[in-house]
Amino acid sequence: MEEKVITTSPVIIYTEQTPNPESLKFVTSRMLYHGTADFRTEDLAKEWSPIGTELFEMPFVKGVYISNNFVTITKEFNYSWEDIMLKIKDFIKAYVQDGKEILKDGFAEAMEKIEAEKGASYQYTGDQLEIVKKIKELIETYVKPAVEMDGGNIEFKSFNEGVVTVVLQGSCSGCPSSSVTLKSGIEGMLKRMVPEVTEVVAEMG
Repeated sequence: MEEKVITTSPVIIYTEQTPNPESLKFVTSRMLYHGTADFRTEDLAKEWSPIGTELFEMPFVKGVYISNNFVTITKEFNYSWEDIMLKIKDFIKAYVQDGKEILKDGFAEAMEKIEAEKGASYQYTGDQLEIVKKIKELIETYVKPAVEMDGGNIEFKSFNEGVVTVVLQGSCSGCPSSSVTLKSGIEGMLKRMVPEVTEVVAEMG
């Protein structure tokens, strides 16, 4: 009998803790998606993500967040990671190893369109436009990389009368420590760097 030649290197997968005890980051040795994909509902996953759809079929999965080479899973609070971690790990490893579809074509464009519609009411001009550019730059440069390390994501949403609104996704969504991080870290930095900022508030993605 002829031996099957394996041409692809095996997928390596490991877990990383996040500040949110209900979320765990599953890091793979493959690039899964250049961008961010946050599925808080099974319906959205069914529309756009085959891997997300299968993960949501597990009774303990509450949220799926995909970015770069990792998947952050948020679990239902009445399950313990000890009981479910290995099952999720084995599933993701086999799924990625088989080269199955992670996200359907057109996902990024569809999400951009939704965001554009949401933000259509925020038109910035003059000094305010410069302030918004500076806020976005600070979030992209200093905040986003740290948040991604923790298996989450942060996006600028709006700036209005001194208040910066951001959207939290992945492990940051619903994380008990995210409000502390938001107030002591992000708000403090933005107030120092952009005097026009008086407060930072968050919406969950």
